[in-house]
Amino acid sequence: MIIVVDALNKHLFQDVLTEMYRLRARVFQDRLGWEVTVRDGMEIDSFDALNPAHVICLDDDGDVVGCMRLLQTTGPHMLADVFHSILDGEPPLRSSSVWEATRFCVDTKKLSGGKSRNSISYVTSEVMAGAFEYAMKAGVTDAVAVIDPVMNRVLQRSNNAPYDYLGSAKPMGKVVAMAALMDCTPERVNAIRDFAGISGDVFATPEAALDCFYRNRRPQTAKRAITNPRTALLQYCQEQYDSADTPEERAAAEALRLELSPLIDDAPVRRCQA
Repeated sequence: MIIVVDALNKHLFQDVLTEMYRLRARVFQDRLGWEVTVRDGMEIDSFDALNPAHVICLDDDGDVVGCMRLLQTTGPHMLADVFHSILDGEPPLRSSSVWEATRFCVDTKKLSGGKSRNSISYVTSEVMAGAFEYAMKAGVTDAVAVIDPVMNRVLQRSNNAPYDYLGSAKPMGKVVAMAALMDCTPERVNAIRDFAGISGDVFATPEAALDCFYRNRRPQTAKRAITNPRTALLQYCQEQYDSADTPEERAAAEALRLELSPLIDDAPVRRCQA
């Protein structure tokens, strides 16, 4: 099952995010030997602080077995700020309809080969399909991903080949990195689903995801309460207002609250002191 954790619902999934960061540490530091920052067994970088969307796959045991990070290209992102040499001097992509996909990984130790539901191939395809479906609903037309030649072959074999590449492949530490472009279209999603035999909705509700995640966890692990989506939106708007430092920022926060008012309760925004 797939869940998408973003700024609006991350307060529900802190334990899930912790397991995702631990999976990233096992994959990127332990298995691939990347030069990443790992603290307390978790791989977290500066881009995780920018409120990206994390596409996370849970298996039937409730374990995090796959993930991907989606980040808008209008602000800081890895291709612009870390892997810019790939672009051969060309400016980085900057578009609200183009998102960057990074930190893709699967739990190869737990998952098997073949194409079963518990296979590397299936989980890879489920994360990809979920990411593209989520992106399309958000109005995204294309995704750019920094990948290596091995991942490029995986994408080609799984009916998910990039339609183009930016710049040229460059050595990056122990791997060769390349920037791949993929369109977010129903045709791509259907091709991925057909390859893996995925049918039906891949997304789980928050309730179902948390029930699955905590089912086999220790009894003393407290399950986080499900918050009504309207309450979550209201809380997000209030946080934006409370953290505003200038009148302009407070005005922007109020404008956001008014824009979202049809979706949330009619509770007033709490004024902070000038």
